[in-house]
Amino acid sequence: MVMPEAETWVAICFLAFLCLLGYLGVHRKLIASLDQRQERIKSELAEALRLRTEAEQLFAEFVRKGREAESEAEAIIAGAKAEAERIAAEARARMQDFVARRTKMAEAKIAQAEVQALADVRSAAADAAVAAAEKILSGAAKGKVAEDLLRQGIDDVRKKFN
Repeated sequence: MVMPEAETWVAICFLAFLCLLGYLGVHRKLIASLDQRQERIKSELAEALRLRTEAEQLFAEFVRKGREAESEAEAIIAGAKAEAERIAAEARARMQDFVARRTKMAEAKIAQAEVQALADVRSAAADAAVAAAEKILSGAAKGKVAEDLLRQGIDDVRKKFN
């Protein structure tokens, strides 16, 4: 009897081991495990693709909102500039009105002061004329007639100058 060589025994044992694995269904378990892993990888890829599209949509939405915010900010700035110009124009108009009113008031006070000064001058002139007439008449006329003339002259002068 011929003894098989060691390599033959290794090959026979290896084939027996493979048959045992086949009998126990290890190949089905291995294939099922590989299929599960393939499904898990597919689902992860699908999830990644879904997340990527969602991220792209969010990015597009943020870009759109950013543009809207920029346009809204520009509109607010334009409105603020217009409001500032309106307020400045209104302030200028108020200032001009205020200056005009103050000028009119000053002119009215000046006119009133002129009238008052004229009245004061007339009153002073009347008092001086009365005093001068009194001196002249008192020296020229004597007695009851002089007193009547003096009183009547003073009254006439006061009436005319006031």
